[in-house]
Amino acid sequence: MAVFTEVSPAQAQALLDHLELGQLSSLRGIGAGIENTNYFVDCTRDDHLHRYVLTLFERLTAEQLPFYLRLMQHLARRGVPVPEPHADRSGEILFEVAGKPAAIVDRLHGGHQLAPDAFHCQQVGATLARMHLAGRDFPLHQPNLRGLAWWREVVPQLLPFLEPGQAELLRSELAYQEQLAASPLYAELLRDCSGPIHADLFRDNVMFEPGEGPGRERLTGFFDFYFAGVDTWLFDLAVCLNDWCIDLADGRLVEDRAAAFVAAYEGVRPLTGAEHRLLPALMRAAALRFWVSRLFDLHLPREASLLKAHDPRHFERVLRQRIARPWHALHGGAAE
Repeated sequence: MAVFTEVSPAQAQALLDHLELGQLSSLRGIGAGIENTNYFVDCTRDDHLHRYVLTLFERLTAEQLPFYLRLMQHLARRGVPVPEPHADRSGEILFEVAGKPAAIVDRLHGGHQLAPDAFHCQQVGATLARMHLAGRDFPLHQPNLRGLAWWREVVPQLLPFLEPGQAELLRSELAYQEQLAASPLYAELLRDCSGPIHADLFRDNVMFEPGEGPGRERLTGFFDFYFAGVDTWLFDLAVCLNDWCIDLADGRLVEDRAAAFVAAYEGVRPLTGAEHRLLPALMRAAALRFWVSRLFDLHLPREASLLKAHDPRHFERVLRQRIARPWHALHGGAAE
């Protein structure tokens, strides 16, 4: 969500006019994130203020983008709280702004909860399960573009930048995940427990607004679906556990939060036996995915006017924790 491409007020207004959304009153670049150009767009229509997010896609192609945008549309129309892309009169939701593919979606209410407790984790877990079930009949297919095939491609490019211990960890974990992906149990997940996933549902991609009583914030939505793809639902759950349910200082799993998250998820969609068995391995896979991507963004960066790369050492710590203390949801603890 960095600003790679500058958008003028006139360019933003042209899209607002095409979509009949109103008169531009504010256009502000969003500096967080590293993949796309994002702007907060406020406009007035019928004497009311309306708030949107304009996204220009820097890496994704016009051929790939319908999957993400139609998935958001599909989920929103099935009652999952996600921003629905705005369509023009012909039903088109993908446009061009400043020479880049672009879309405009509603801005969710509320703010991030960056210090979640079990109550927040329960809401995210239950909504994630609803999202997985709602996506089962989504007709488009696109793989998780930051999955195993991508790790195989970029790991050799990253090894020269790493210290020997880091390089050995990266090699060995990639080999472990390749072996896992070739196993019959993993094939069972792909066959029976997969579909569209968010794949990046961190604390800063979920919104809450104040509810009844202190600390009782209400989840208002998931956003930033531009890493979504078809993969195992368990991988999506693992990504969440590695962010919502850890101590950020050292990557240690906070087990009461993790147990609350999984229990709420299972209240909507119970995990299969294969999923319970493979959860520790998928938590390692989720940690590897983000360690690799953060190393990639640090050592092989692109230019951006508001770009700030995330520290890859965080997910190195998370991965080492998941290897040293694998967590099993069935008995709610680490296997020594």
